[in-house]
Amino acid sequence: MAAPRITDAIEAAADAVRAGALIGMPTETVYGLAADADQPAAVAQIFQAKGRPADHPLIVHLAAFDGGMSGVAHYAQHVPAFARQLMAAFWPGPLTLILPRQPGVAAAAAGGQDSIGLRCPSHPVAQALLLTLRQPAPGVPVVWGLAAPSANRFGRVSPTRSAHVQSEFAEVLGAQLLVLEGGDCAVGIESTIIDCTRGAPVLLRPGGITADQVAEACGRTLLSREAQAALAAGGNQAPRASGTLASHYAPSARVRLLDAAGLQAALDAAAREAAVAPGGTAAPALAVYARARLQVPPSVAWRTMPADAAVTAHELFAVLRELDALRVQEIWVETPPSDMAWDGVRDRLQRAAA
Repeated sequence: MAAPRITDAIEAAADAVRAGALIGMPTETVYGLAADADQPAAVAQIFQAKGRPADHPLIVHLAAFDGGMSGVAHYAQHVPAFARQLMAAFWPGPLTLILPRQPGVAAAAAGGQDSIGLRCPSHPVAQALLLTLRQPAPGVPVVWGLAAPSANRFGRVSPTRSAHVQSEFAEVLGAQLLVLEGGDCAVGIESTIIDCTRGAPVLLRPGGITADQVAEACGRTLLSREAQAALAAGGNQAPRASGTLASHYAPSARVRLLDAAGLQAALDAAAREAAVAPGGTAAPALAVYARARLQVPPSVAWRTMPADAAVTAHELFAVLRELDALRVQEIWVETPPSDMAWDGVRDRLQRAAA
């Protein structure tokens, strides 16, 4: 049987969303588990399927036909000038903005907060679906936006391929979950999140768009950690946002971050333990993901980390899933470089190792 045309798949996905069902949707960052952001019962299914606390907010994805602004007006009560500059610079793209929420709109998707996270994805399949849902037609409700957190169980490794989504929810949702095919995600880690509710741009989660790029686009310096702490001490708390828990993005295996020297020392110690163990083969099952050229025992699974931050981000979650599938007990990862381009990768690995 021939594969369904993408237009047919988009129409089927749109029908499912309008009916209150969940779908798997590709974006340029990761695949999302999507539902109509304005249907509380549909949004509740996302939380249930993921095992996610209902007060942990979801990001709402918008169509790009007018720069996303009509969708923004539907969900956001106020848009600061610097936030508009960021939309103009980076939408469609991997940037989420936290804005004051319109009363009575998408409360379930916002986790009950008076703010909401909005983004306009650049993936063509995601945009085809969002644009289809925004088309007015007699008897067909307009869907303003899709709540779509990463399509994985809460706290686990995010999916960057459609097969990851299917395997993640096979036991929970089975064959009833429609997953749109969009190929491998180009960026590979979740969007940068900027809080726009406190008078100045505040970085809540690093991603493919760096803090310097954000500052240059809006002409405003992002608040430092010290400034954020001072705001919080004054009662101006940051809103909760997706993917900002201390422990997140974790495979089943324990993740350890080590510099190159620490990795080599740990590998040497593991090799010595294996040599004196009964039978000489009792070392713990282990995988390594590193840039440095190391002496690695034959029993250790090895993957080379690219020297480029964007390339590493693109493959990071797929590599963690691949190594986890080997049923190793631990995954040792070389700590990423300290420059800003690596902030998103470093953030995901630190949370995976927490």
